[in-house]
Amino acid sequence: MMGEPGEEMEEEKELQEEQEEAEESKDDGKQPLKTFLPKDIEPGEELTPDMSAYEMLHTFRTRASCLSFDVLHDRLGSRTGYPVSAYLVAGTQAQQGKKNSLIVMKASNLNPPKPEDEEEKSDAEEDEDGEETGDKEVLKTAEIYHAGAVNRVRICPHVSDARTFVASWSDKGKVHIWDIAPQLTALETEQESNDVQKIKPFYTFGGHVEEGYAMDWSRTRQGYLLTGDCTRHIHLWTPRESDWLVSQQTFSSHGSSVEDIQWSPNEDHVFSSCSTDKSIRVWDDRAPAHKACMITVPNAHDSDVNVLNWNRSEPFLVSGGDDGVIKIWDLRKIESHAALFKHHTGR
Repeated sequence: MMGEPGEEMEEEKELQEEQEEAEESKDDGKQPLKTFLPKDIEPGEELTPDMSAYEMLHTFRTRASCLSFDVLHDRLGSRTGYPVSAYLVAGTQAQQGKKNSLIVMKASNLNPPKPEDEEEKSDAEEDEDGEETGDKEVLKTAEIYHAGAVNRVRICPHVSDARTFVASWSDKGKVHIWDIAPQLTALETEQESNDVQKIKPFYTFGGHVEEGYAMDWSRTRQGYLLTGDCTRHIHLWTPRESDWLVSQQTFSSHGSSVEDIQWSPNEDHVFSSCSTDKSIRVWDDRAPAHKACMITVPNAHDSDVNVLNWNRSEPFLVSGGDDGVIKIWDLRKIESHAALFKHHTGR
């Protein structure tokens, strides 16, 4: 069946533009750029980023692989120019369990990518002088010993001069709260230490039956935390003067592992969760735990639902699953998804 005339003209126009771009690349003596489509990478093939797609792109390496990281919302104000700095916290998953840590990082002197001709000139000047020109990015770190691998790490969004709290999920089944204010202060000094500090967590909860991955701090209520484990149980953490009161009555309507939890950005007592039972649930923590599940979307995906997040201005949720699908949900019409995107071919 033939397409509409307008559609055919549009396709011809797009094809002509692609051919013109390819011809221009040949005239410049450069290989034409190709968009990567999901497939097996052939031997000798290498994927390289298209730098024109990025405002900034920098690569840093840690001494061990990290499954989770989070960005600190610092109080340096809005950035209006370059270079800029960024603060992060990551948790390692080292091959040897006793070598795991939380890594508090400061990445500074971050600049947008240079045009290729300027990059080549800068490299040539560096080779000639034998010294760096001072425009390289800098990464400083401060490490804290962590008992067990770090499944997930989340920074409390409410930061004060006195304390900066970070929560970490350990593969040993415990959730730790850390005050990283001393490490952040150390990153502002000239001297950098490669030693891993052994300090006690500010607070530790060992009441989960098994390890977990789901964790989120509330943005609307200071110090409130949710943690979910692989046995479907979700605990609510209520802050007190010097510690937390962790609920013994758990939110347990899921049928299996809780993979992600997200507080509503607008409603103080509302949060959402997703699970390997393929469902998405929306809760209200003011209700008794066994009645707190207000909305259930069974079989939201064809397989495990791994991640979800809220739209900060509209009543929408986005979810991603092992089926390689991303779905948008409108809480006003939750019976079916509002949009579906299937571009991934794997988990």
